[in-house]
Amino acid sequence: ETPVIDWDGSADTPILPGEQVILDVNKLAEGKSYCSTGSVVSSPSQNLLAYTVDFKGGETCQLFVVDLESREIVDHDEKLEVDSGTLFGADDSTVFYIKMDDAHRPFQVYRRRIDNDDEDEMIFEEKDELFWTHIYKSLDKKYLFVESGSKETTEIHYLDLTDSSAKLECVATRRKKVLYEVEHRNGNWLISSNVGGTPNMRFMTCPAKAESAEEWKEVVDPSTGEPLFDGGYERSLDDITPFAKHAVAQGREGGIPRVWVISYDNADEVEKFEQLSFAEAAHDVGLGSHFEFDTNKIVLAYDSLVTPLQHLEVSMDDNSQRSILKEKNVPGYDKSKYACDRITVRSRDGKTEIPVSLVYRKDVMEKHLESGERVHTHLYGYGSYGACCEADFRATRLSLIDRGIVYVIAHVRGGGEMGRQWYEEPNGAKYLCKKNTFNDFVDVAQWLIDDKKLTSPDRLSCEGRSAGGLLIGASINQAPELFKMALLGVPFVDVACTMVDATIPLTVVEWEEWGNPNEKKYHQYMMEYSPINNVKRAKYPSCLLTGGLHDPRVQYWEPAKFAAELRHGAGESSGPVCVKLDMSAGHFSASDRYKYLKELSFDYAFLLDQLGLADS
Repeated sequence: ETPVIDWDGSADTPILPGEQVILDVNKLAEGKSYCSTGSVVSSPSQNLLAYTVDFKGGETCQLFVVDLESREIVDHDEKLEVDSGTLFGADDSTVFYIKMDDAHRPFQVYRRRIDNDDEDEMIFEEKDELFWTHIYKSLDKKYLFVESGSKETTEIHYLDLTDSSAKLECVATRRKKVLYEVEHRNGNWLISSNVGGTPNMRFMTCPAKAESAEEWKEVVDPSTGEPLFDGGYERSLDDITPFAKHAVAQGREGGIPRVWVISYDNADEVEKFEQLSFAEAAHDVGLGSHFEFDTNKIVLAYDSLVTPLQHLEVSMDDNSQRSILKEKNVPGYDKSKYACDRITVRSRDGKTEIPVSLVYRKDVMEKHLESGERVHTHLYGYGSYGACCEADFRATRLSLIDRGIVYVIAHVRGGGEMGRQWYEEPNGAKYLCKKNTFNDFVDVAQWLIDDKKLTSPDRLSCEGRSAGGLLIGASINQAPELFKMALLGVPFVDVACTMVDATIPLTVVEWEEWGNPNEKKYHQYMMEYSPINNVKRAKYPSCLLTGGLHDPRVQYWEPAKFAAELRHGAGESSGPVCVKLDMSAGHFSASDRYKYLKELSFDYAFLLDQLGLADS
């Protein structure tokens, strides 16, 4: 059973016995309109804390190092602007950080001595504008990894932290369209890679050495002699976390997140390979943050559309040994009143099955099934960068669901729900097949109306953020008659105009997502779906577009321009088009959680008003 914590609820009272506050973000945010921490890392001795913080929302950070005993700042340069990532070296005397170029691209890695006034040393620079750089440490603390990658190619260097004279060396020189990730375990690299052109990542290993590509070999299941992850279509691999006697793999199978435990024998050969199972068919599960290498236990974060977030401790020796460490308390929530479904909808191509998740109140669905009366439905989607929309729990959805709205997630192509093939060409939704994302979303909306007969155009709303805002913009252009209302959060809607301007932050690296419109074939294709260029004289749904003044990802003028185009070009019988710009935030809305809820409540208030549910 989950232990009951006796806490009076006040901010000044420790929640757990002996608890210490190492960083009070509320105090950090005092007098600031925006405050969001990036990395927060303790030093090897646990005496120092390094953290990065963004005070504007523009995703440019300052670096601080604090003495945890005296609470004094021992290192800070107010003129130094950095990326959000920072790490300590082998001891407390060194931190590593990343600088960004004028296009907001992380590209230089520096070593900073905090025990003297020496000039910071640049140890790595990525000159290719397509590549972004980030840093991480192996879980056993032996290596610093510097990963430089584009959307399609990666190259990783490593620094031996146990050798003060060591220099950066390359794990494997970059090869076009070869992605790889590296971890270290007991003298070996653990590698996930699509080398060989496989649709998904393979699990490989080799001795920990420089320029090791020729020695990579697949890790096999001892019970079958087959590779654990062969890069095929059925099972995708996203991440490998090594431990002293085990490794944990995370990936997907059947469109659902999966976790596998790999156990090693005394000779460091794979002894056992097990997939963890859970009672609910559709769920979200993933490995939490781990800091101990020599352990036989892991902590998983688990939830579903109807199950609030739980943190589970699981034994890697016997995964049936599980305990709930913490369970999110949702005041007033009664799980028995809600249900969820996972189904597939066939796309217009006649062969692609689009996963769809639904969550609703049982009484609403029972009434619909008995009477056949159409119900209000809210359709959400994203579908870009291979990112997944998970079947997870969001307490904020209850504001809609408890008003009788069925909440639907369309897991459209362009995401990674069905593996990288759901994202990559030729059948995913990237480059010259990007329209699959929008077609899938419209097909799901049409299915909800015509086939499932769940809703009707006057009761169907839709929503997407960022690249999901592009999805909504393109979808309402394609089929404005299907929707009553649309929410477009920080929407990427001026595609061709933005992607042709290499001076705008993030543009160049995005060419491997959408294509470079300076090439005729990509320009022509973008112009066929770019929302701002395809508004037609028709009845459009009511639209709310939001933006942030300091947003470096989607500039604030994009929602403003699209709103103007809708007001000018759409039919006279269209719904209202409203724009709301946050003058103190960036791409990710407010950093203050209460302000964030206020912003979300504004969005939902507009939605409910346009659906005629404001008084429900």
